[in-house]
Amino acid sequence: MFVVATPIGNLEDITQRGLRILKEVNLIACEDTRITKRLLNRYQIDTQTVSYHQHSKIGKIDFLIEKLKSGNDIAVVSDAGTPGISDPGGLLVQAAANEGIKVESVPGPSAVIAALSISGLPTDRFLFLGFLPHKKGRETLIKEIIASKYLVVFYESVHRIIKALEQLSEAKLEREIVVCRELTKKFETVYRGKVDDVLKELQADEVKGEFVVIINKNIK
Repeated sequence: MFVVATPIGNLEDITQRGLRILKEVNLIACEDTRITKRLLNRYQIDTQTVSYHQHSKIGKIDFLIEKLKSGNDIAVVSDAGTPGISDPGGLLVQAAANEGIKVESVPGPSAVIAALSISGLPTDRFLFLGFLPHKKGRETLIKEIIASKYLVVFYESVHRIIKALEQLSEAKLEREIVVCRELTKKFETVYRGKVDDVLKELQADEVKGEFVVIINKNIK
């Protein structure tokens, strides 16, 4: 089984090895087959696809494991970036590992790494939180972010990015933040500064896309 990283926006951002694997495998397990088809069509790849996402039941994992046991090669992809990072790919990898099935990484794009690379902040150590919870535990996590001595990174959706920054402001975050929007896409934007300043900029812009939020480490 191959875990294949796919572009986070720009369809040119995929490795030659990644394209070769997607052509050669028997089946591609996709978070959303419609999104993956855009990539496959771009590179004239006609490999069969099957959906595998966060709402898939355990039966879908069993189905894929049986395919692997029968000698089929499967590539696992997410809608964007590296599978297993804030998506359900990790569950399938764990199931394959438990069955003694070899799992190979085909590395490539990752939104968190892309954002860190252009942040200009000290990235020798960082705490990655994935997506913040919608409700339960959200306020507690915000407090932990404020108290953290490490640089903190998390993902946020277009529907909650304003709320996230407002919560950080209300919690008296004083450290510099960097917010990256639409990485590798036409309207890629990077906001830098104190949380209140970034919040004002975002409120003045047309807020859309997926966001990566980076909070500088506590230097006190």
